[in-house]
Amino acid sequence: MAFVSKKRKVADAKLDANKAYSLKEASSLVKQITTCKFDASVDLHIRLGVDPKKADQAIRGTVSLPHGTGKTKRVLVLCTPDKEAEAKGAGADYVGLDEFVQKIEGGWVDVDVIIATPSVMPKIGKLGKVLGPRNLMPNPKTGTVTNDVANAINDVKGGKIAFKVDKVGIVHASIGRVSFTPEKIAENSQELINAILKAKPSSAKGTYVKGISMASSMSPGIMIDAKAFVH
Repeated sequence: MAFVSKKRKVADAKLDANKAYSLKEASSLVKQITTCKFDASVDLHIRLGVDPKKADQAIRGTVSLPHGTGKTKRVLVLCTPDKEAEAKGAGADYVGLDEFVQKIEGGWVDVDVIIATPSVMPKIGKLGKVLGPRNLMPNPKTGTVTNDVANAINDVKGGKIAFKVDKVGIVHASIGRVSFTPEKIAENSQELINAILKAKPSSAKGTYVKGISMASSMSPGIMIDAKAFVH
């Protein structure tokens, strides 16, 4: 039998594993059942009734969380020299092109978001095998391929996140930290859910939102009443 720590037992005692909580209840409960000493991430896991193998059902997009994620994102901008000053002035952590292409080819991915200008995409297309699995590949649909690099950087630093359904139909996204108030956790969660609802493809049949759970980095998952978001 797997060992269960005293802290985990206390957390489990506060949680009814058979209950589907409201978003408001879950946002408060996740703070109560998180026992780690660091400011853990709060994540939403949303199971969708889509077939990600079909191009029109491979849900992806971006959303600006009203209260940010609580994490300072490290941004790399891949661009030509004429855009470097703009990128640095907007707060990019790393700016360049050939040097970083070589580093990424060597396995370096110590960033949270990569923004690229359209003109350099032919040079970085070969990085797809490294960046794709980490959801770091710049993409026009997420606003990370653009000539307006300053605005893109401001969006990312201000709380804009990208979401993408995985191969089994689940969207995983960080929507805050346990230090956030329950109200901020709930509002950020609602904003993400709204964006996913808007992204529903017309070809998706049956129940679109099949399940939602919330958890911190080291807490049990809290089941949220998905029926509340069925339209």
